[in-house]
Amino acid sequence: MLKINDLKVNYGGIEAVKGITFDVPEKSIVTLIGANGAGKSTTLRSIVGLKRPTSGQISFLGEDITSTDTNVIISKGITLVPEGRHVFPDMTVLENIRIGAYLRNDNLDDDINWVFDLFPRLKERSWQMAGTLSGGEQQMLAVGRALMSRPKLLMMDEPSLGLAPIIVQGIFDIIREINKQGVTILLIEQNANMALHCADLAYVMETGKITMKGSGKELLADDSIKAAYLGKKK
Repeated sequence: MLKINDLKVNYGGIEAVKGITFDVPEKSIVTLIGANGAGKSTTLRSIVGLKRPTSGQISFLGEDITSTDTNVIISKGITLVPEGRHVFPDMTVLENIRIGAYLRNDNLDDDINWVFDLFPRLKERSWQMAGTLSGGEQQMLAVGRALMSRPKLLMMDEPSLGLAPIIVQGIFDIIREINKQGVTILLIEQNANMALHCADLAYVMETGKITMKGSGKELLADDSIKAAYLGKKK
């Protein structure tokens, strides 16, 4: 579905992404793991058009989208749930959800009900101001809002950041459920254990380069991954 070929991205004079190549197969869950500063978020921002690559190619469903504007990329079926959630605090839950469909001009009722089925807590709080929600609820809202654009590929940047372990488990259960319903997932996550357990395919990114690739199970079993990301000795 998504192909990244020799992608390079600069921030000022610093090369944040150094010629990475990877694929995201359709209807899979793919994760990029790595330390802060590895270039993971920059990669997602480049895919969705928020940061222009220095060189390389980004292809989605066989079409080159490397220089495409963000609103066009979203209309083609790619949506990003950013790190930090970025809900609109002075708007209700329902208003936030509706904003996710700003490029659409059709009836939203079925998709709103789909989001509420995935996140019953949001339905209970549909008229509550988003800024009064808990961190976990705001993350649910950010995901639900992204789903309103009917993405073929949903990209998520650190969905578990700052959340309690029991909430994190619930978020990953929802990620699996969204994927089962046909949405491809590209996930950045510092909780490598959770990410690798749900991923069909995983890449390790270090200092702007991809250094390892394998299934989630393969990387979970790798001694160097255990030592670097899972807190286990070799």
